[in-house]
Amino acid sequence: MSALRALVIDDSNVMRNMVMNALRKARLAEFEFVEAVDGADALAKFSPAAIDICFVDWNMPNMTGVEFIRKARARGDAFHVPMVMVTSEQTVTKIEEALAQAGADAYICKPFTHEDMRMKLERVINKVLTAKTASAQPKEGFFSRLFG
Repeated sequence: MSALRALVIDDSNVMRNMVMNALRKARLAEFEFVEAVDGADALAKFSPAAIDICFVDWNMPNMTGVEFIRKARARGDAFHVPMVMVTSEQTVTKIEEALAQAGADAYICKPFTHEDMRMKLERVINKVLTAKTASAQPKEGFFSRLFG
């Protein structure tokens, strides 16, 4: 199985490491991590063709996580890349803003455990893995249909 490329966006190095360690311990998939220190850095490193999933903090300098999600979604080619908010923002208003308005796919509140990650992300990760496996399958072409 190929690894999922995950963009982990947080201005705290400690928190980025906590997210990456929790994802490893959750054992939902193998991950390769790309790190970004804020939304602007993340936007420069983000490519929908190369990144399978994003884990995004809300409160960061230069560009917030919600601004990053809005800008990534506005590109038009990134709707298939799940955006997971990992934040200490816990009000209903903030959760609604991230999920309903900005386009986040999941919301995990800090502090979290690897069990929280597994529970909240199992469906999202399985969907990404299924899509990645399907796109890796050779497409049936004209000649294989004709002579197959």
